[in-house]
Amino acid sequence: MRRIPRFTQIAVGVTGLALAATACGGTSSDSNSGGDGKKENLGLAIAYDVGGKGDQSFNDSAYEGLEKAKAEFGYKTADQEPKDGESDDDKAQRLSNLAKAGYNPVIGIGYAYGPALEKVAKKYPKTTFGIVDSVVEGDNVASLVFAENESSYLAGVAAAKATKTDHVGFVGGVDNELINKFEAGFEQGVNDTKKGVDIEVQYLDEDPAKGFASPDLGEAAAKKQLEDGADVIYHAAGLSGQGVIKAAATQKKWVIGVDSDQYNQKTLAAYKDYILTSALKEVGGSVYALAKSVEDKKPLTGVQTFDLKVDGVGASESNPKFKTIAGLADAVAKAKQGIIDGSIKVDTKPKKK
Repeated sequence: MRRIPRFTQIAVGVTGLALAATACGGTSSDSNSGGDGKKENLGLAIAYDVGGKGDQSFNDSAYEGLEKAKAEFGYKTADQEPKDGESDDDKAQRLSNLAKAGYNPVIGIGYAYGPALEKVAKKYPKTTFGIVDSVVEGDNVASLVFAENESSYLAGVAAAKATKTDHVGFVGGVDNELINKFEAGFEQGVNDTKKGVDIEVQYLDEDPAKGFASPDLGEAAAKKQLEDGADVIYHAAGLSGQGVIKAAATQKKWVIGVDSDQYNQKTLAAYKDYILTSALKEVGGSVYALAKSVEDKKPLTGVQTFDLKVDGVGASESNPKFKTIAGLADAVAKAKQGIIDGSIKVDTKPKKK
């Protein structure tokens, strides 16, 4: 996939949204009435979710957006890791420290930052805050949400076209509303493409710190599904997904990545031949878009939805096999167009839930 053009397209796609958004949030000349009075904007800061930098997925995509903003705008940036077992107060302190230091915007990567960000944003009204995967009310807050069900639908189409056993698997990190969107789209994509395919579903743990950061749990779940007959597995499990990828590739079965184009991740190079596609979620694009809006002195606020129409989600095509499996690429392209034009409505909740 062409990463930088995607960032650019996303930024252009949300420009219209910026015109309708309330232009409150920080600019490079603002001071924070709740902070220490500094006027210099140090630039973009992000606070990582569970798994941290190096997950080859969700957090690393955010880092790509930070690096692009740093290179383009020539300012300082900051990225900070979560602590094991941290509380909402710990998260609030991290966000507050970044805002007080003069970073703008400050973005919490992941829904876990919701309670903390809601509290901190009120204290720093001239800083623009962002949160990924959650909606937080606030005049200076941009809620960066995604149509994960749409990209997962495309993953389901690909899985249905690739399976030879008519048995596919889904591995989710945590059984919650967000990851249910991935499952729902995947199941619908499979069922709409090929009738009678068995879809096996496994969630890893109730605790996000384990569900999204335990490759061993992901590997064990994938091995079970492979033993049961699955020959294509889709994961939405963050760092845990590395175990899913390892298990599938070791048995020479297809696996579908998530968030980043995992075929191109260096640490997954040993398994890349079996990464059929990835359900892209341009967290990096949303991070860059918010940074650019602040740099342009038209900060985005309110709910900003990144879907197929603005190239905020999608399906990667890096693996050459994506285009050699009979009918796969065409079926995915047709499904993408159907979602964009509205002829395909994608579920956000699995049928059984």
